[in-house]
Amino acid sequence: MKTHTSEYYYASAEPTWSNQYLWPPLRDILESRLQAGNRIMDLGCGGGATAAMLAESGFSVTAVDPSVTGIRVATEAYPGVRFAERSAYDDLSDEFGEFDAVISLEVVEHCCWPRLFANTVLSLLRPGGLAVISTPFHGYWKNLALALAGRFDVHWSPLWDGGHIKFWSENTLRALLDEVGFVDIEFQRVGRIPPLARSMIATARKSK
Repeated sequence: MKTHTSEYYYASAEPTWSNQYLWPPLRDILESRLQAGNRIMDLGCGGGATAAMLAESGFSVTAVDPSVTGIRVATEAYPGVRFAERSAYDDLSDEFGEFDAVISLEVVEHCCWPRLFANTVLSLLRPGGLAVISTPFHGYWKNLALALAGRFDVHWSPLWDGGHIKFWSENTLRALLDEVGFVDIEFQRVGRIPPLARSMIATARKSK
């Protein structure tokens, strides 16, 4: 399959606004299920802030992103983390091996080929390994609220170059993960009260 990625420009390696509500639950998930020194792949690391926080928490981190500017600012700001300019469509397991966990925050909504993305995550995990995937949450009450507030054209705007092209619900993301072979799929909603959550975090495991 021929794939294509577009440059997403990063001017800074500072945490993004979504880090404010994604990092606390991510940290809790990883600290409850992993041990210091475990290998983590940050798939779609952007400017590298989350990868750096993972490294500071004692994990061995490899982080990849297709953005040239993202990897440049990340490498300059966080020299202790291994960064590489790669995408979820590359054969990453052949190059980097297997990991105890793969995290991918606010990435899958940008993917034209979500099954290829999900299979890449699966291939990077050791048997029993943990996947943690976040994406903006969509559900009945939130969608209704956006429509009633006149925010439809803003939220689902087709004018955002390189923006969100997939809008996931718990049901559709669960179906994707189940289809490629993940087990123990669970969700939590973050960022607001659950019916209006900003994002959802899916956790799943590769079969042993």
